[in-house]
Amino acid sequence: MLETLNPQPQDKILQLIAMYRDDPRQNKIDLGVGVYKDASGLTPVMRAVKAAEKKLWETEQTKTYTGLAGEPAYSAAMIGMILGDGFEARAAAVATPGGTGAIRQALELIRLANPAASVWLSNPTWPNHPSIIKYLGMPMAEYRYFDAAGGGIDFAGLMADLAHVQAGDAVLLHGCCHNPTGANLNADEWDTVAKLLLARGAVPFVDLAYQGFGDGLQEDAAATRMIAGLFPEVLIAASCSKNFGIYRERTGVLIALTSPERKAVVQGNLNFLNRQNFSFPPDHGARLVTMILGDEALRADWMAELEEVRLNMLSLRQSLADALRLATNSDRFDFVARHRGMFSRLGLTEAQVNQLREEHGIYMVGDSRINIAGLNARTVPILAAAIASVAG
Repeated sequence: MLETLNPQPQDKILQLIAMYRDDPRQNKIDLGVGVYKDASGLTPVMRAVKAAEKKLWETEQTKTYTGLAGEPAYSAAMIGMILGDGFEARAAAVATPGGTGAIRQALELIRLANPAASVWLSNPTWPNHPSIIKYLGMPMAEYRYFDAAGGGIDFAGLMADLAHVQAGDAVLLHGCCHNPTGANLNADEWDTVAKLLLARGAVPFVDLAYQGFGDGLQEDAAATRMIAGLFPEVLIAASCSKNFGIYRERTGVLIALTSPERKAVVQGNLNFLNRQNFSFPPDHGARLVTMILGDEALRADWMAELEEVRLNMLSLRQSLADALRLATNSDRFDFVARHRGMFSRLGLTEAQVNQLREEHGIYMVGDSRINIAGLNARTVPILAAAIASVAG
């Protein structure tokens, strides 16, 4: 049987990791991997996570299974963090293995509810979005998003494309810190998009992987909360990997907003999908998050450290934009300071990206997406000078 299998295409980011690891140069720079790093290159364990783990080790009495949906306290804590108060009667939710697991379960739910529904994705988007949709054999469509020339959003193209959404289609929206571009809709644009989708009868599907990494914990949830209050049905896939720094614990949640009358049925279907895919979701990371969000002192310390992380990335963005302005004698890259989150797409060609890797030991994804958090005060001017040398 197994001899009939064909090789699968390699993940480009994983290939990049291997190439960086095998590069013997001491001054190489890794801007490809999508994890937060401090100035020393370490992805640290947050103080509140360490404190919660210590408390859990001292008090945990069993490792028995949790429920199919995970612990209700975790779902309640995440719903509160993402949406605030007032949504409990409408919100069905399940814990998932990371944000990717939440996205997979949301797509499975869409397919279960309406196999004919198309899933609309921004162009570009995170590569796993179309990969999973194609694997599931679901209809898919794209809407324009990024204006590579100006480093902003092609809002006219976006609106023109979304005008073709059909009733019942799901439209995947990045709640904040768009991956891979870093370019976000402003409040007026969010309002305009929401009104169009509401008129078209679409179901918003929000991927919220970076809450707290952009403009602040509450500010980054504003668009999701606006949509949640406007639409009768909303799907929200959220991750704790970045804002809690627990990447390897695979901690995510899928929230499905519906009517109070339909909540029990939706919850039952979410439980069913968890059962089919992995039975019980992982609990360690979810329990840490629940402890942190439910303890006033731990939550305050976590929010303070998350704010340090956010401000560090903003500082790196401004430093890089300033260094690129100086190195190129132009404002071509000023948009880097306006972007939010870990990523920006620089608008370089694949040949220029290859040249940066081969001649300067600077590793980034082929579409010129860089992880801002991979920089520090020493490497910012090095990157700016290298980009200036290849960009002409």
